[in-house]
Amino acid sequence: MTSDEAAHAPAPGWDAITKVFDTLYPAVEPKHVGYTPGLAFGSGLQGCSAYRAAGHWHYVTYGLTELWDKEADSEPSISGWGYEFTMRVPVPALDDETPPRWPFALLEQLAKTSNQHGTYYEAGHRIDVRQPVTGRPDTALTALAITNDPQLLEPVDSPNGSFTLLQVVGITAQELARMKATSTSAVLDELAEANPLLVTDPSRAPADTGLQS
Repeated sequence: MTSDEAAHAPAPGWDAITKVFDTLYPAVEPKHVGYTPGLAFGSGLQGCSAYRAAGHWHYVTYGLTELWDKEADSEPSISGWGYEFTMRVPVPALDDETPPRWPFALLEQLAKTSNQHGTYYEAGHRIDVRQPVTGRPDTALTALAITNDPQLLEPVDSPNGSFTLLQVVGITAQELARMKATSTSAVLDELAEANPLLVTDPSRAPADTGLQS
């Protein structure tokens, strides 16, 4: 389904995602991007929205769950993969009206590993990107951790089944090593002491003890 076709088709799964964020951010108009040519023709996602929150942008994906019709009969109670991704990134000082573009690209590439390669994610998983997560050599964040979105912990019900919202968090190589030695949750809990929402700040230095809130 192309982006144009998707815009005119009933999408109860899409609406379920939007309802969660409209409830969290009432009266906030999200910044949305659509991916061409669309999910059915090779895109990793159908779309992604960024909502302006207090000091950061809150991103959410559309395309890892069943957005239109229910198709996976084998799991009638679960929508698609059973999750969508979220991410939080600080509002840039020089442009507080435009969300950074790199999370849109990063989340689509991550979604492709599920939609095209069959990788399943859940809280506690880690991904060693082995390069800057922003795509630019100006950050020490070279890996990702997956956790439950701290503000959206409850499963979401939709006509196509339930799903969770998994937050993607940028981490350093040092933090990745510590997660392997202990656990993902142990290191994220430590980072959350200074930053409860686990906002991913690309400017954070490797020696810092937490992510910027």
